[in-house]
Amino acid sequence: MAATQAVNVDMVKPEVVGIQEGMLHNRTNTMTLTQYIVESTKGDRQMALLMNSVQHACKVCANAIKKAGPCDLYGLANVQNSTGDDVKKLDIIANTVWVDCLKSSGVCCLLVSEEEEEPIIIDDTTQSGPFCVAFDPLDGSSNIDCNVSVGSIFSVYRRKSPNDGPAQLDDILRPGTECIAAGYSMFGAATELVITYGEGVHRFALDSAIGEFLFVETMKIPEGGGKKIYSCNEGNSHSWDQPIKDAVKGFKEGGYAARYVGSMVSDVHRTLLYGGVFLYPADKKSKKGKLRLLYEGFPMAMITEQAGGVSSTGMYLGKIGRIQEVVPEHIHDRCPIIMGGERDVKVVLQLYNKAQ
Repeated sequence: MAATQAVNVDMVKPEVVGIQEGMLHNRTNTMTLTQYIVESTKGDRQMALLMNSVQHACKVCANAIKKAGPCDLYGLANVQNSTGDDVKKLDIIANTVWVDCLKSSGVCCLLVSEEEEEPIIIDDTTQSGPFCVAFDPLDGSSNIDCNVSVGSIFSVYRRKSPNDGPAQLDDILRPGTECIAAGYSMFGAATELVITYGEGVHRFALDSAIGEFLFVETMKIPEGGGKKIYSCNEGNSHSWDQPIKDAVKGFKEGGYAARYVGSMVSDVHRTLLYGGVFLYPADKKSKKGKLRLLYEGFPMAMITEQAGGVSSTGMYLGKIGRIQEVVPEHIHDRCPIIMGGERDVKVVLQLYNKAQ
């Protein structure tokens, strides 16, 4: 019989079994998103259930996107969504995931999706709750087939109508100032989830090995405006109004770099981390702009402002105003978008004021 080997303290060190000590420490000592949700919702069980359903939807979507190539999920589904965009196969999958996760949370009464023509009203009061959620299940999906970063965006409202009946459309057709939570996930080199309850912006990254989102940082736009970056689709420049043309010309002459992915999640995420300005203005073709208020404009404006930035419509409906103060006329209503660091947004707004 072989002799029993004496136990040495070095035998139980992480590196002996191939685990780097720093990675192990990070996984066991960093706050998880689940912990953050429990702590930040301050005893609000329904909000905790909602945010846990959001993180679950993001994990399922991340998994589907990762397997899109081998599972033949690239390409068009040969249908169009509520706003006339061609729908990809992954759009349909992501929409189904978000709808099912939010419904099963038992705390939502009304859902608005970019992929659905009409709002989804949960009539069964025993399976619903106080929250109205608007979401873009897969933002930037036109880029999905070429493996460019895409994401999901959401905003949350608390219903105003009586709880003993079905929710009403007016429960969600409200300005962004009444939004109580917002966030986005990004599916790229890493899967990240960024959320705010109106008290700062918090960034989490998915550790797929353990299936948990781990805290990365509290996000703030770099002091002083950060890097000199402007982000816009210059293919539309011939249709822009003069202040936008002058602003972009000024950025170029001022040594700014152009960075444009074509996925709002990616472009805004970079703007929050590096600085600069993101623009999707109204133009001659799209008088209200192209981005939707409830599930693109409002949540991204709330996050930008909570990160110390500025969000504006530019000149819209006869005045220069905050995106958050626009009142949507219907669930897929649009508005122009100018958001980023104060240094650069101010340049654009000064040109609009000068043009009046």
